[in-house]
Amino acid sequence: MDFSLPPHLPQVLADLDAFIEAEISPLAAEHPEYFDHRREHARTDWERGGLPREEWEALLGEMRRRADAAGFLRYGLPGAIGGRDGSNLDMAVIREHLAHRGLGLHNDLQNESSVVGNFPLVIMMEAFGTAAQRAEFSEAMITGERRLAFGLTEPNHGSDATWLETTAVRDGDGWVVNGAKRFNTAVHTATHDLVFARTSGTPGDARGITAFIVPTDAAGFAVPFYWWTFNMPTDHAEVTLTDVRVGGDAVLGEVDAGLDLAQVFMHENRIRQAASGVGAAQYCIDRAVAHARSRVAFGRPLAVNQAIQWPLVELQTECEMVRWLVYRTAWHMDLAHHLEVSDRVSMANYRANRLVCEAADRAMQVFGGTGYSRHEPFEHIYRHHRRYRITEGSEEIQMRRVAQRLFGFGGG
Repeated sequence: MDFSLPPHLPQVLADLDAFIEAEISPLAAEHPEYFDHRREHARTDWERGGLPREEWEALLGEMRRRADAAGFLRYGLPGAIGGRDGSNLDMAVIREHLAHRGLGLHNDLQNESSVVGNFPLVIMMEAFGTAAQRAEFSEAMITGERRLAFGLTEPNHGSDATWLETTAVRDGDGWVVNGAKRFNTAVHTATHDLVFARTSGTPGDARGITAFIVPTDAAGFAVPFYWWTFNMPTDHAEVTLTDVRVGGDAVLGEVDAGLDLAQVFMHENRIRQAASGVGAAQYCIDRAVAHARSRVAFGRPLAVNQAIQWPLVELQTECEMVRWLVYRTAWHMDLAHHLEVSDRVSMANYRANRLVCEAADRAMQVFGGTGYSRHEPFEHIYRHHRRYRITEGSEEIQMRRVAQRLFGFGGG
Protein backbone atom coordinates (compact mmCIF):
# COMPACT_ATOMS: atom_id res chain seq x y z
CA MET A 1 0.00 0.00 0.00
CA ASP A 2 1.50 3.33 -1.10
CA PHE A 3 0.77 6.35 1.10
CA SER A 4 2.83 8.81 -0.91
CA LEU A 5 1.12 11.71 -2.63
CA PRO A 6 0.68 11.64 -6.41
CA PRO A 7 4.07 12.67 -7.84
CA HIS A 8 2.81 15.87 -9.45
CA LEU A 9 1.36 17.35 -6.26
CA PRO A 10 4.52 18.50 -4.41
CA GLN A 11 5.42 20.70 -7.36
CA VAL A 12 1.87 22.05 -7.55
CA LEU A 13 2.07 23.02 -3.87
CA ALA A 14 5.47 24.63 -4.35
CA ASP A 15 4.20 26.58 -7.35
CA LEU A 16 1.15 27.70 -5.37
CA ASP A 17 3.33 28.95 -2.51
CA ALA A 18 5.55 30.87 -4.90
CA PHE A 19 2.54 32.44 -6.60
CA ILE A 20 0.99 33.45 -3.27
CA GLU A 21 4.22 35.06 -2.08
CA ALA A 22 4.73 36.89 -5.36
CA GLU A 23 1.18 37.97 -6.22
CA ILE A 24 -1.24 37.60 -3.32
CA SER A 25 0.65 38.39 -0.12
CA PRO A 26 1.77 41.82 -1.43
CA LEU A 27 -1.83 42.57 -2.45
CA ALA A 28 -3.06 41.63 1.04
CA ALA A 29 -0.33 43.76 2.62
CA GLU A 30 -1.83 46.81 0.92
CA HIS A 31 -5.04 46.24 2.92
CA PRO A 32 -4.03 45.11 6.44
CA GLU A 33 -7.36 46.17 7.94
CA TYR A 34 -9.03 43.14 6.35
CA PHE A 35 -6.70 40.67 8.06
CA ASP A 36 -5.72 42.08 11.47
CA HIS A 37 -7.85 42.76 14.55
CA ARG A 38 -10.08 45.08 12.48
CA ARG A 39 -11.06 42.37 9.99
CA GLU A 40 -14.70 41.83 10.99
CA HIS A 41 -15.51 45.54 11.11
CA ALA A 42 -13.51 46.38 7.99
CA ARG A 43 -15.19 43.65 5.94
CA THR A 44 -18.76 44.41 7.09
CA ASP A 45 -21.07 47.10 5.76
CA TRP A 46 -23.11 47.51 8.93
CA GLU A 47 -25.37 50.11 7.34
CA ARG A 48 -26.25 47.84 4.41
CA GLY A 49 -27.71 44.95 6.36
CA GLY A 50 -24.37 43.52 7.46
CA LEU A 51 -23.38 42.56 3.91
CA PRO A 52 -19.73 42.35 2.84
CA ARG A 53 -18.30 45.73 1.91
CA GLU A 54 -18.01 46.22 -1.82
CA GLU A 55 -14.33 47.13 -1.45
CA TRP A 56 -13.64 43.85 0.35
CA GLU A 57 -15.41 41.83 -2.34
CA ALA A 58 -13.53 43.75 -5.02
CA LEU A 59 -10.26 42.69 -3.38
CA LEU A 60 -11.41 39.07 -3.38
CA GLY A 61 -12.30 39.45 -7.05
CA GLU A 62 -8.82 40.75 -7.86
CA MET A 63 -7.30 37.78 -6.02
CA ARG A 64 -9.39 35.38 -8.10
CA ARG A 65 -8.51 37.22 -11.32
CA ARG A 66 -4.79 36.87 -10.60
CA ALA A 67 -5.21 33.22 -9.64
CA ASP A 68 -7.08 32.53 -12.87
CA ALA A 69 -4.42 34.28 -14.95
CA ALA A 70 -1.77 32.15 -13.23
CA GLY A 71 -3.64 28.93 -13.99
CA PHE A 72 -4.61 27.98 -10.42
CA LEU A 73 -8.22 29.11 -9.93
CA ARG A 74 -9.75 26.41 -12.14
CA TYR A 75 -7.44 23.61 -11.04
CA GLY A 76 -10.24 21.24 -10.00
CA LEU A 77 -12.40 21.84 -13.08
CA PRO A 78 -12.45 19.86 -16.36
CA GLY A 79 -9.99 20.81 -19.06
CA ALA A 80 -12.91 21.60 -21.37
CA ILE A 81 -13.62 24.76 -19.36
CA GLY A 82 -10.02 25.72 -18.75
CA GLY A 83 -9.34 23.56 -15.71
CA ARG A 84 -6.56 21.10 -14.99
CA ASP A 85 -8.78 18.10 -14.24
CA GLY A 86 -7.63 18.11 -10.64
CA SER A 87 -8.84 15.04 -8.77
CA ASN A 88 -10.71 15.00 -5.49
CA LEU A 89 -7.49 13.84 -3.83
CA ASP A 90 -5.59 16.74 -5.42
CA MET A 91 -8.17 19.20 -4.16
CA ALA A 92 -8.18 17.75 -0.65
CA VAL A 93 -4.40 18.05 -0.35
CA ILE A 94 -4.39 21.55 -1.83
CA ARG A 95 -7.22 22.83 0.34
CA GLU A 96 -5.53 21.47 3.45
CA HIS A 97 -2.24 23.06 2.42
CA LEU A 98 -3.82 26.46 1.85
CA ALA A 99 -5.69 26.42 5.18
CA HIS A 100 -2.49 25.34 6.96
CA ARG A 101 -0.92 28.63 5.85
CA GLY A 102 -3.36 30.45 8.14
CA LEU A 103 -5.75 33.30 7.45
CA GLY A 104 -5.14 35.37 4.38
CA LEU A 105 -6.32 36.62 1.04
CA HIS A 106 -5.05 33.41 -0.56
CA ASN A 107 -7.79 31.34 1.06
CA ASP A 108 -10.55 33.28 2.76
CA LEU A 109 -13.09 30.58 3.42
CA GLN A 110 -15.60 32.98 4.93
CA ASN A 111 -16.47 33.94 1.38
CA GLU A 112 -15.47 30.59 -0.18
CA SER A 113 -12.78 32.51 -2.06
CA SER A 114 -9.46 30.84 -2.74
CA VAL A 115 -6.62 30.92 -5.24
CA VAL A 116 -7.73 27.36 -6.03
CA GLY A 117 -11.45 27.74 -6.49
CA ASN A 118 -14.15 25.51 -5.11
CA PHE A 119 -16.81 25.40 -7.84
CA PRO A 120 -19.46 22.81 -6.91
CA LEU A 121 -22.12 24.72 -8.82
CA VAL A 122 -20.00 24.75 -11.98
CA ILE A 123 -19.42 21.01 -11.62
CA MET A 124 -23.17 20.58 -11.14
CA MET A 125 -23.89 22.68 -14.22
CA GLU A 126 -21.46 20.67 -16.33
CA ALA A 127 -22.96 17.38 -15.09
CA PHE A 128 -26.67 18.23 -15.33
CA GLY A 129 -27.08 21.34 -17.50
CA THR A 130 -28.28 21.45 -21.08
CA ALA A 131 -25.87 22.64 -23.74
CA ALA A 132 -27.54 26.06 -23.65
CA GLN A 133 -27.32 26.27 -19.85
CA ARG A 134 -23.67 25.26 -19.85
CA ALA A 135 -22.88 27.85 -22.52
CA GLU A 136 -24.62 30.57 -20.53
CA PHE A 137 -23.45 29.75 -17.03
CA SER A 138 -20.32 27.61 -16.66
CA GLU A 139 -17.64 30.04 -17.85
CA ALA A 140 -19.59 33.04 -16.57
CA MET A 141 -19.80 31.59 -13.04
CA ILE A 142 -16.03 31.17 -12.97
CA THR A 143 -15.35 34.74 -14.09
CA GLY A 144 -18.12 36.24 -11.96
CA GLU A 145 -20.29 37.49 -14.83
CA ARG A 146 -22.96 35.10 -13.56
CA ARG A 147 -23.47 34.19 -9.93
CA LEU A 148 -25.71 31.28 -8.96
CA ALA A 149 -26.86 31.13 -5.34
CA PHE A 150 -28.14 27.91 -3.75
CA GLY A 151 -31.66 27.88 -2.32
CA LEU A 152 -32.44 24.61 -0.52
CA THR A 153 -32.91 25.37 3.21
CA GLU A 154 -36.28 26.79 4.27
CA PRO A 155 -37.68 28.47 7.40
CA ASN A 156 -39.24 25.21 8.59
CA HIS A 157 -36.93 22.71 6.89
CA GLY A 158 -33.15 22.53 7.04
CA SER A 159 -31.67 19.07 7.06
CA ASP A 160 -35.02 17.47 6.12
CA ALA A 161 -35.01 18.71 2.52
CA THR A 162 -37.57 16.11 1.40
CA TRP A 163 -40.17 18.02 3.43
CA LEU A 164 -39.54 21.41 1.84
CA GLU A 165 -42.68 23.48 1.30
CA THR A 166 -41.68 25.54 -1.75
CA THR A 167 -43.72 24.40 -4.74
CA ALA A 168 -43.58 24.79 -8.50
CA VAL A 169 -46.66 24.25 -10.64
CA ARG A 170 -46.71 23.94 -14.43
CA ASP A 171 -48.09 26.99 -16.20
CA GLY A 172 -48.19 26.57 -19.97
CA ASP A 173 -44.62 25.96 -21.10
CA GLY A 174 -43.21 27.24 -17.82
CA TRP A 175 -43.63 27.07 -14.06
CA VAL A 176 -44.93 29.20 -11.18
CA VAL A 177 -42.85 29.00 -8.00
CA ASN A 178 -44.09 29.87 -4.50
CA GLY A 179 -42.31 29.48 -1.19
CA ALA A 180 -39.46 30.76 0.97
CA LYS A 181 -35.77 30.01 1.48
CA ARG A 182 -33.52 30.68 4.46
CA PHE A 183 -29.74 31.19 4.66
CA ASN A 184 -29.77 31.52 0.88
CA THR A 185 -26.07 32.33 0.63
CA ALA A 186 -24.64 34.93 -1.77
CA VAL A 187 -27.97 36.18 -3.12
CA HIS A 188 -26.77 39.76 -2.70
CA THR A 189 -24.48 39.42 -5.73
CA ALA A 190 -26.29 36.57 -7.50
CA THR A 191 -27.82 36.99 -10.92
CA HIS A 192 -29.74 33.73 -10.42
CA ASP A 193 -30.79 31.48 -7.57
CA LEU A 194 -30.93 27.70 -7.79
CA VAL A 195 -34.28 27.11 -6.11
CA PHE A 196 -35.41 23.63 -5.11
CA ALA A 197 -39.19 23.15 -5.17
CA ARG A 198 -41.62 20.27 -4.94
CA THR A 199 -43.18 19.50 -8.32
CA SER A 200 -44.85 16.16 -7.54
CA GLY A 201 -45.20 13.52 -4.85
CA THR A 202 -45.89 14.06 -1.18
CA PRO A 203 -43.91 15.58 1.71
CA GLY A 204 -41.09 13.27 2.73
CA ASP A 205 -40.59 11.79 -0.76
CA ALA A 206 -37.08 12.19 -2.17
CA ARG A 207 -38.56 11.98 -5.66
CA GLY A 208 -40.64 14.93 -6.83
CA ILE A 209 -38.29 17.83 -6.11
CA THR A 210 -36.96 19.91 -9.01
CA ALA A 211 -34.14 22.48 -9.26
CA PHE A 212 -34.95 25.77 -11.03
CA ILE A 213 -32.57 28.49 -12.19
CA VAL A 214 -34.50 31.59 -11.08
CA PRO A 215 -33.36 35.12 -12.02
CA THR A 216 -33.01 37.17 -8.85
CA ASP A 217 -34.63 40.14 -10.59
CA ALA A 218 -37.77 38.12 -11.43
CA ALA A 219 -41.10 39.60 -10.33
CA GLY A 220 -42.07 38.09 -6.98
CA PHE A 221 -38.48 37.25 -5.94
CA ALA A 222 -37.71 39.22 -2.76
CA VAL A 223 -35.05 39.40 -0.03
CA PRO A 224 -36.70 40.70 3.17
CA PHE A 225 -33.44 40.69 5.16
CA TYR A 226 -30.06 39.03 5.75
CA TRP A 227 -29.36 36.95 8.85
CA TRP A 228 -26.63 38.36 11.08
CA THR A 229 -24.46 35.45 12.10
CA PHE A 230 -21.72 34.39 14.53
CA ASN A 231 -19.13 35.40 11.92
CA MET A 232 -19.70 38.65 10.05
CA PRO A 233 -20.12 39.95 7.38
CA THR A 234 -23.18 38.01 6.28
CA ASP A 235 -24.48 37.01 2.89
CA HIS A 236 -27.14 34.63 4.21
CA ALA A 237 -30.46 35.85 2.87
CA GLU A 238 -34.07 35.20 3.72
CA VAL A 239 -35.82 34.84 0.35
CA THR A 240 -39.51 34.79 -0.54
CA LEU A 241 -40.95 33.67 -3.87
CA THR A 242 -44.46 34.84 -4.69
CA ASP A 243 -45.90 33.64 -8.01
CA VAL A 244 -42.44 33.72 -9.60
CA ARG A 245 -42.74 32.66 -13.24
CA VAL A 246 -39.90 30.88 -15.02
CA GLY A 247 -39.68 29.17 -18.39
CA GLY A 248 -39.32 25.48 -19.05
CA ASP A 249 -35.65 26.07 -19.76
CA ALA A 250 -35.16 27.09 -16.11
CA VAL A 251 -35.16 23.45 -14.98
CA LEU A 252 -31.65 22.19 -14.17
CA GLY A 253 -31.40 18.43 -14.57
CA GLU A 254 -34.49 16.27 -14.69
CA VAL A 255 -37.91 17.27 -13.43
CA ASP A 256 -38.57 15.58 -10.05
CA ALA A 257 -34.88 14.57 -9.65
CA GLY A 258 -33.50 17.75 -8.14
CA LEU A 259 -32.08 16.13 -5.02
CA ASP A 260 -29.58 14.28 -7.23
CA LEU A 261 -28.03 17.69 -7.93
CA ALA A 262 -28.06 18.63 -4.25
CA GLN A 263 -26.15 15.45 -3.40
CA VAL A 264 -23.38 16.36 -5.85
CA PHE A 265 -23.17 19.86 -4.36
CA MET A 266 -23.02 18.51 -0.80
CA HIS A 267 -20.36 15.88 -1.43
CA GLU A 268 -18.12 18.23 -3.40
CA ASN A 269 -18.30 20.78 -0.59
CA ARG A 270 -18.11 18.39 2.33
CA ILE A 271 -14.86 16.67 1.42
CA ARG A 272 -13.17 20.00 0.67
CA GLN A 273 -14.48 21.57 3.85
CA ALA A 274 -13.07 18.58 5.72
CA ALA A 275 -9.67 19.10 4.14
CA SER A 276 -9.74 22.79 5.01
CA GLY A 277 -10.69 21.91 8.57
CA VAL A 278 -7.66 19.64 8.90
CA GLY A 279 -5.38 22.37 7.56
CA ALA A 280 -6.78 25.04 9.85
CA ALA A 281 -6.59 22.67 12.83
CA GLN A 282 -2.94 21.93 12.08
CA TYR A 283 -2.26 25.68 11.88
CA CYS A 284 -3.80 26.18 15.34
CA ILE A 285 -1.86 23.26 16.80
CA ASP A 286 1.43 24.44 15.33
CA ARG A 287 0.92 27.97 16.63
CA ALA A 288 -0.01 26.69 20.10
CA VAL A 289 3.06 24.44 20.26
CA ALA A 290 5.38 27.24 19.14
CA HIS A 291 3.89 29.60 21.74
CA ALA A 292 4.17 27.01 24.51
CA ARG A 293 7.85 26.49 23.70
CA SER A 294 8.66 30.21 23.78
CA ARG A 295 6.38 31.47 26.54
CA VAL A 296 8.02 31.43 29.98
CA ALA A 297 5.81 31.29 33.07
CA PHE A 298 6.99 30.69 36.63
CA GLY A 299 10.55 30.50 35.36
CA ARG A 300 10.14 27.81 32.74
CA PRO A 301 8.53 27.31 29.30
CA LEU A 302 4.84 26.44 29.22
CA ALA A 303 5.74 23.44 27.06
CA VAL A 304 7.20 21.47 29.99
CA ASN A 305 3.78 21.27 31.65
CA GLN A 306 1.78 18.13 30.90
CA ALA A 307 -1.41 20.19 31.21
CA ILE A 308 -0.21 22.00 28.10
CA GLN A 309 1.31 18.99 26.34
CA TRP A 310 -1.42 16.39 26.58
CA PRO A 311 -4.36 18.28 25.07
CA LEU A 312 -2.14 19.22 22.12
CA VAL A 313 -0.94 15.61 21.81
CA GLU A 314 -4.57 14.49 21.63
CA LEU A 315 -5.32 17.09 18.95
CA GLN A 316 -2.23 16.20 16.91
CA THR A 317 -3.20 12.53 17.03
CA GLU A 318 -6.76 13.31 15.93
CA CYS A 319 -5.41 15.54 13.18
CA GLU A 320 -3.28 12.73 11.77
CA MET A 321 -6.19 10.30 11.83
CA VAL A 322 -8.67 12.69 10.21
CA ARG A 323 -6.13 13.78 7.58
CA TRP A 324 -5.73 10.24 6.30
CA LEU A 325 -9.47 9.62 6.44
CA VAL A 326 -9.96 12.71 4.26
CA TYR A 327 -7.24 11.64 1.82
CA ARG A 328 -8.54 8.09 1.51
CA THR A 329 -12.12 9.26 1.08
CA ALA A 330 -11.13 11.76 -1.62
CA TRP A 331 -9.09 9.05 -3.37
CA HIS A 332 -12.08 6.70 -3.22
CA MET A 333 -14.36 9.41 -4.66
CA ASP A 334 -12.08 9.51 -7.69
CA LEU A 335 -12.61 5.78 -8.24
CA ALA A 336 -16.31 5.34 -7.53
CA HIS A 337 -19.63 7.15 -7.72
CA HIS A 338 -19.78 9.69 -4.90
CA LEU A 339 -22.87 8.04 -3.37
CA GLU A 340 -20.90 4.83 -2.86
CA VAL A 341 -18.69 6.63 -0.34
CA SER A 342 -21.21 9.11 1.07
CA ASP A 343 -20.85 7.62 4.56
CA ARG A 344 -17.08 8.19 4.50
CA VAL A 345 -17.56 11.73 3.24
CA SER A 346 -19.85 12.32 6.23
CA MET A 347 -17.33 10.73 8.63
CA ALA A 348 -14.52 12.92 7.33
CA ASN A 349 -16.58 16.08 7.36
CA TYR A 350 -18.12 15.96 10.80
CA ARG A 351 -14.89 14.85 12.47
CA ALA A 352 -12.84 17.53 10.72
CA ASN A 353 -15.35 20.23 11.62
CA ARG A 354 -15.21 19.23 15.27
CA LEU A 355 -11.42 18.97 15.17
CA VAL A 356 -10.78 22.51 13.94
CA CYS A 357 -13.16 24.01 16.51
CA GLU A 358 -11.40 22.10 19.28
CA ALA A 359 -7.97 23.09 17.98
CA ALA A 360 -8.88 26.79 17.76
CA ASP A 361 -10.34 26.66 21.27
CA ARG A 362 -7.21 24.96 22.64
CA ALA A 363 -4.95 27.49 20.91
CA MET A 364 -6.90 30.28 22.63
CA GLN A 365 -6.36 28.54 25.96
CA VAL A 366 -2.61 28.08 25.44
CA PHE A 367 -2.18 31.70 24.35
CA GLY A 368 -4.29 32.91 27.27
CA GLY A 369 -5.71 36.43 27.09
CA THR A 370 -4.06 37.27 23.77
CA GLY A 371 -5.53 34.09 22.30
CA TYR A 372 -8.99 35.30 23.18
CA SER A 373 -8.30 38.69 21.59
CA ARG A 374 -8.87 39.56 17.96
CA HIS A 375 -5.16 40.26 17.61
CA GLU A 376 -4.72 36.52 17.12
CA PRO A 377 -6.68 34.62 14.44
CA PHE A 378 -8.11 31.83 16.59
CA GLU A 379 -11.45 33.47 17.35
CA HIS A 380 -12.02 34.05 13.63
CA ILE A 381 -11.05 30.48 12.75
CA TYR A 382 -13.38 29.14 15.44
CA ARG A 383 -16.33 31.33 14.43
CA HIS A 384 -15.92 30.49 10.76
CA HIS A 385 -15.57 26.73 11.08
CA ARG A 386 -18.27 26.45 13.74
CA ARG A 387 -20.85 27.03 10.99
CA TYR A 388 -19.84 23.84 9.20
CA ARG A 389 -21.03 21.75 12.14
CA ILE A 390 -24.51 22.92 11.07
CA THR A 391 -24.55 23.93 7.40
CA GLU A 392 -24.79 21.57 4.42
CA GLY A 393 -25.73 18.75 6.72
CA SER A 394 -25.41 19.10 10.50
CA GLU A 395 -23.06 16.67 12.21
CA GLU A 396 -26.11 14.82 13.54
CA ILE A 397 -27.42 14.34 10.00
CA GLN A 398 -24.02 13.18 8.85
CA MET A 399 -23.79 10.70 11.71
CA ARG A 400 -27.25 9.51 10.69
CA ARG A 401 -25.92 8.88 7.18
CA VAL A 402 -23.09 6.79 8.60
CA ALA A 403 -25.61 4.87 10.71
CA GLN A 404 -27.76 4.17 7.64
CA ARG A 405 -24.82 2.53 5.90
CA LEU A 406 -23.54 0.83 9.04
CA PHE A 407 -26.87 -0.72 10.04
CA GLY A 408 -28.23 -1.23 6.53
CA PHE A 409 -31.37 0.89 6.54
CA GLY A 410 -32.64 4.12 5.02
CA GLY A 411 -31.28 3.68 1.53
CA GLY A 412 -28.18 1.59 2.22
